[in-house]
Amino acid sequence: MIETAVFLTIIVVVLALSFDFINGFHDTANAIATAISTKALPPKTAIVLASVMNLLGALTFTGVAKTIGGKIADPFSLENGLYIVIAALIAAIIWNLLTWFYGIPSSSSHALIGSLAGAVVASAGFSAVNMKGFISILQALIISPILAFAVGYIIMSLIKILFRNAHPSKINRRFRTLQVFTAAWQAFSHGTNDAQKSMGIITFALIAGGFNQSMEIPVWVKYSCALAMALGTSVGGWRIIKTVGTRIIKIEPSNGFAADLTSAMVILGATLLKMPVSTTHVISSAIMGVGTAKRFHEVKWGTAQKIVTAWLITLPITFILALAAYFIIDLFKRVI
Repeated sequence: MIETAVFLTIIVVVLALSFDFINGFHDTANAIATAISTKALPPKTAIVLASVMNLLGALTFTGVAKTIGGKIADPFSLENGLYIVIAALIAAIIWNLLTWFYGIPSSSSHALIGSLAGAVVASAGFSAVNMKGFISILQALIISPILAFAVGYIIMSLIKILFRNAHPSKINRRFRTLQVFTAAWQAFSHGTNDAQKSMGIITFALIAGGFNQSMEIPVWVKYSCALAMALGTSVGGWRIIKTVGTRIIKIEPSNGFAADLTSAMVILGATLLKMPVSTTHVISSAIMGVGTAKRFHEVKWGTAQKIVTAWLITLPITFILALAAYFIIDLFKRVI
């Protein structure tokens, strides 16, 4: 029994770090897309900067990890916790790879949360889901992009008023410099929120396997997840960079700065509140808000509609994928 638990826990760690790596090139692309599009940073420099700042951000906080690990379901009371986590990670990874391949900036957070809920339901029924905690997470996922849109709109409107008489070339030069700092801050804030999700999943599995007695995140889990995300970031998600950086609005240094600043503030604020949010949703919504403030008709609403559709379908699809993955694992377990 102990040997089985060890083996399953190793599988969970490998899958969770793979998810983190994929998250690195899938979601972190959003954090540097605007800086690359405005030529504030060369692509390779932007990726190195994002990798380092993601690593630092991932090592700074653990509140979101504890929320993911304990608010959706109680790992101490689930009989098949390790199988649940394996099914959830398989479903989330499949969805992340599919959306990455097609260049759709869907949410890794929605994928992971939907998958974990689906696997819990498959194993122990709806009663095993902590509905209060699950709803609080959903509220954060819904409110954060709306807030990002509103804040982005306000910041861009203020920039338009303050610099209405300035020469465009001077404005672009100044904001292009500022974008280096906001891109770094945005990548840091991404690390503070997204890397913690895998930390929470691994800790959930360690508790389910009897290797951890609390939701405190082991040091080795923090560092391994941080490094996995940093390595994933270094690969770069060029398909998604193209969608976020060019296909929502025409990115200029001033609106790129406004979008980056907005995203960084909203994501870091959520981290301080220990709530997981979708960095993809926040960044895309900030860009839409900024674009609306500048010129409503310049926002490519067809692309925006596709992104919103991906947001809406991610959670239910990953829920179903995790259900299927758990039943396949359970069937395989019975056969052997």
